[in-house]
Amino acid sequence: MKDLLVIAAYAALGAGAAGLVGWPLVHWARRRSLALSLFVLAAVTVLAMAAGTVSVVEAMFLSRHDFGVAITVTAMAAVVSVGLALLLGRQVVTGARALATAARTVGSETGFAAPAAPLGSAELDALSAELAATSERLAESRRREQTLERSRRELIAWISHDLRTPLAGLRAMAEALEDGVAEDPARYLTRMRTEVDRLSGMVDDLFELSRIQAGALTLSLSRVSVYDLVGDAIAGVHPLAHERRVRLVGREIAREPVLVDSREITRVLENLLVNAIRSTPEDGVVAVAAQHRDGEVLLSVSDACGGIPEADLPHVFDTGWRGSAARTPAATTGAGLGLAIVRGIVEAHQGRASVRNTPTGCCFEVTLPAALPADLPLN
Repeated sequence: MKDLLVIAAYAALGAGAAGLVGWPLVHWARRRSLALSLFVLAAVTVLAMAAGTVSVVEAMFLSRHDFGVAITVTAMAAVVSVGLALLLGRQVVTGARALATAARTVGSETGFAAPAAPLGSAELDALSAELAATSERLAESRRREQTLERSRRELIAWISHDLRTPLAGLRAMAEALEDGVAEDPARYLTRMRTEVDRLSGMVDDLFELSRIQAGALTLSLSRVSVYDLVGDAIAGVHPLAHERRVRLVGREIAREPVLVDSREITRVLENLLVNAIRSTPEDGVVAVAAQHRDGEVLLSVSDACGGIPEADLPHVFDTGWRGSAARTPAATTGAGLGLAIVRGIVEAHQGRASVRNTPTGCCFEVTLPAALPADLPLN
């Protein structure tokens, strides 16, 4: 036991001396290339092993032959170790350079192109995969930004056109009243009030949409019966339906509670109902339904508009969309913001908005999470 302790002491002394000499080299190499750092680390490790071995051999007073054998074995192990360190360092540096070259494409138009060959280590391969995922997220963000910018430009053009028409009419009527040439001033005033209401509605829609797109929509959530939401929305649009001779029908109205901002969801339903009523011919039917499915509540508004072209279905909820036949809106149409507002409000409630064609028209569907029993009390 004593001999083993002595041998360990000699080995530690030799290896420690080599480590102290090699530490400045390791510290210097770590600020250089990775290959040089690996080489220096391997060389210092081998040197420490050799120094410890030589110290033990000298202390044991071995024969010249045994001493030579020990030194030869140590030297061969050192050569193999340093050679493997050089090979590994070269592979890692080659992979790192390939990854650095590919990383320059992150955020570019072409996107990140991961190196085809393995990069030399699992960490570099994982980093390459993460760069590829980051590049894809950046590309998706760029596409979304371009879509929003295109939508913003189109919206500005459409809003400018929509504002110009009623403003020109208001100016003409105001000038007629001012000059005293209006044959029926009361009718002019009624028409002016109608145009002002329309302009106010457009401004309100713009303000609401700007809040939604800026993420500034504040929701006041409460547990509300779907039956009450549908009833309030139908009551709000009933005068318009009566004026246009369109029948409103409620079908399968569930009484499931939902945790929503009742004012905002009522606006969603009213927007959908107003669009459906305006698109449905006289004596047509607009049907509202509410069903509970797998922890969700599905609200749907069906009309008799004749359907939407399949090419337009993906763009129905885009800002400013009014369909290819509605680029010059009639006096009763809005600025094409209603459905964009619908989608924004529904998504703020962690829901989904969609549209599909039916045999007689189209069906707009809104899916909302059903309220859990532990949620707020029912209003």
